[in-house]
Amino acid sequence: MDKDKEMSEEDKVTKAQGDQVAEGIEDNEVTDQNSAEKEKETEVHDDAGDSQEGHHEEEHEEIDYSNFSKSQLIAALKELNSLGNYLKTESSVSDIKAHFDEIFNKEKEDAVEEFLKNGGSRDDFQYRTSDEDKIFFALYNDYREKKSNFLKEQERQKEKNLFAKNQILDRLRELVDGEETTHSINTIKQIQSEWKSIGQVPSSQNRNLWASYNALMDRFYDNRSIYFELKELDRKKNLEHKLEICEKAEALMSVEDLKEAIKALNDLHEEFKHIGPVPREEQEGLWQRFKAASDAIYDKRKEFYEGQKESFKQNLELKEALIDKLSAYKDFKASKIKDWNLKTKEVLAIQKEWESSGPVPREFGKEINKKFWSLFKQFFHNKNLFFKELDEIRLANKTKAEELISKAEEMMDHTDWQETANKLISLQQEWKKLGPTPEKVRDELYAKFKHACDTFFENRRNANKQVNKEFEQNLQKKEELCQTILQEISEAKGLSEESLEKFILEFNSIGFVPRRNMKEIIAKFNDAVDSYVKKLGIEGGEKDEFLFRLNLNKIQADPNSNRVLNKKEHGIRKQIADLENNITLWKNNLEFFASSKTADKLKDQFDEKILKAEKEIDKLKKKLNILREF
Repeated sequence: MDKDKEMSEEDKVTKAQGDQVAEGIEDNEVTDQNSAEKEKETEVHDDAGDSQEGHHEEEHEEIDYSNFSKSQLIAALKELNSLGNYLKTESSVSDIKAHFDEIFNKEKEDAVEEFLKNGGSRDDFQYRTSDEDKIFFALYNDYREKKSNFLKEQERQKEKNLFAKNQILDRLRELVDGEETTHSINTIKQIQSEWKSIGQVPSSQNRNLWASYNALMDRFYDNRSIYFELKELDRKKNLEHKLEICEKAEALMSVEDLKEAIKALNDLHEEFKHIGPVPREEQEGLWQRFKAASDAIYDKRKEFYEGQKESFKQNLELKEALIDKLSAYKDFKASKIKDWNLKTKEVLAIQKEWESSGPVPREFGKEINKKFWSLFKQFFHNKNLFFKELDEIRLANKTKAEELISKAEEMMDHTDWQETANKLISLQQEWKKLGPTPEKVRDELYAKFKHACDTFFENRRNANKQVNKEFEQNLQKKEELCQTILQEISEAKGLSEESLEKFILEFNSIGFVPRRNMKEIIAKFNDAVDSYVKKLGIEGGEKDEFLFRLNLNKIQADPNSNRVLNKKEHGIRKQIADLENNITLWKNNLEFFASSKTADKLKDQFDEKILKAEKEIDKLKKKLNILREF
């Protein structure tokens, strides 16, 4: 099996560097081969940076922030901000910002819904950010400013580094083209040290710089017979340095914090790749030792994530069940606010379950989150449409309310009390059926309408105070009249039908009394009249006829007496007709009764009814005759 296939992706880059360095080292000291060897080492220098960048991309641990709370996102942003490595953390920071914005926008949308539910208007809504929001956005702005300054400074530093390296190249050219001295070795070492100590340059210039530098170095070493001796010395020093790195990598197995261990291992890989070649015979063994230490850490991380898979799978099943549960609310419709509020509580309860469920396998994270939040947003979209329509209804009701207020205000100073009162009561009934109005003007509209109605009815009450006073006086007069009648009865002086008729006319001419006393005074007066009639010795039918005549006399005093008398005559005729119809019906029924004890009893009952009805008809006919006299 190919060796590269057995390696993890994290190891391939470092192994590639080792192979490249190995290709650049040759122990043969034949001068004709020196140039070819130098070209190979130049390729190593050119390609090492790109290879290691790929290594770090694979080493960088991605975190799924989709289930993080706001406080967790803030903590994560603080940690990335403190690292200062803005190029490596940029992607993670963008991911954190996107998830925080999603939570922030959702909370803001909830606040808008609550504000609208309480009668507010979207135009009046002002969202107040929480302390967590302010902390997060401050951290994020700080990160962006630091990153911007870092990148600007990095670019400025690269230009400085470019200038410095070009100066070194000028010195190296002078050294290579100049005469050999005893100080040349020290000078070349100093140049190498300075070159390594200078940081990055603009990427467009990097390859040319390295090509020029390696070409000049090759020329220098080609001119010196001690080239391989110096290279061998460098390799031995590199070997010592890489052995120290292997020991540090092996010690990372005892670090409990896996995240910290991975970070430290990445730093060691970065250092390992920049050290340079080692003696050829040590190269494979050294690499296998460093690889074994790295694999141990990576296996430890793999074991940790494998242990999380079952838990993540259970979380996935739970979230799929919650999506099915939320699907029932996708097309929910209702016409009442309380129904929407009830369903909103249920949806928010599902959301709470969702947020409390743990992470899922990374390959399902984006898709399952998209499904859930799509359903969640669809419900609140439908709710927003409902409240938008409700706002339109409220605005229409506001216009109707203003029309009712205008009508009420037009009548508030009228003095035709009864007619105006009826119209205002009708307006009040319309107001009750009006429906909801915008919350911010609801109290104001009601206050205006109530003020107009209250003003009229208060005016009417003030006007009725005088009328009520007169009613009280009339009541007192009628009470006194009843006492006068009773006194005459007790003294038995001057009793006559004419006197009684005068009393009745006087009673009817006094006028109205308070409504609450009306039945009581009429009953008291009728009792007094009955006692007077009894004292006169009028009994039975004569009494009824006498009282009927008195009543007709009273009616004649009414301006509408003709209409009232006609109505009374019509009523008597109807009573006579109804009784005659009943008599005919009862007589027909008697013909069907068989001759038995039970039938005889029923016949007696019907005969009694017929006799009673005939007597009542006689009385009514007498009243009808009396009525014709008037």
